[in-house]
Amino acid sequence: MGRILNIACLQTRPRAKLESALDEALALAEEAVAAGGQLIALPEYCGGLEIDGSKLMPPARSEDNHPVLIGLKKFAKEKKVWMVIGSLAVKGLENKIFNRGFVVDDRGNIRNRYDKIHLFDVQLSKTEAYRESELLSAGNEAVLVETPVAVLGYSICYDLRFPGLYRDLAQAGAEILLVPAAFTKKTGEAHWHILNRARAIENNAFVVAPCAVGPVPGGGECYGHSLIINPWGKILADGGGKNSAVVQTDIDLEEVIVARNKIPSLSHDQKFLLKDKTEVVLA
Repeated sequence: MGRILNIACLQTRPRAKLESALDEALALAEEAVAAGGQLIALPEYCGGLEIDGSKLMPPARSEDNHPVLIGLKKFAKEKKVWMVIGSLAVKGLENKIFNRGFVVDDRGNIRNRYDKIHLFDVQLSKTEAYRESELLSAGNEAVLVETPVAVLGYSICYDLRFPGLYRDLAQAGAEILLVPAAFTKKTGEAHWHILNRARAIENNAFVVAPCAVGPVPGGGECYGHSLIINPWGKILADGGGKNSAVVQTDIDLEEVIVARNKIPSLSHDQKFLLKDKTEVVLA
């Protein structure tokens, strides 16, 4: 027998209000638990997201008074399941917030928190821009979470483009790399599947990437296609890009050991020097 774990990604829609975000998350979580879910993962900004022009406006609350966090902790305790609360907007200092994810155990206790390290400041087109740094304070700590079934390595959305983070997490013992996201449709169509598969292959790890789907209140659209990928880079489940969904499958964590034995690249990293640039003069 392998180390079998039933994983469910909840592919939720971006919601302007905390209450509607929680209602959708709980409804999908009930469906996932009924189908045998043991680890349930939600997307980035699963507590709500709105956009005003180029400004992100997720509804923010203090951690102690966040209704989505409170509601999902209660659910985890009642159903005795572990939950990855992709991220919520949590009030910080100096009128800024943290884009903060949580791992909650089957007793409803927060086992760890992760504040998104890499902030999404981009101009996608003349009319579509995102400036997370105007609102957010960046985190500065990578996070590993040990559970009874697997070691989790946390990341959020734009972190996906920084492979060094995942390398460090994998070399520190992560077997499942978490990538909750609200990836835009434009960048998602080009890069989402490729980058997630690459992170799995590079690190011989499972990737669990719940992504929000559909229009964002105020503008923009999230790509969806929540993914569960094995350490060989095979997509085991894909939520598609149209509807809310439960994206669920069994994984065998023994595959991590098998993949790392076949291609032990995590132990083969070499230190090297980068030479100064030299000019080449053509005769």
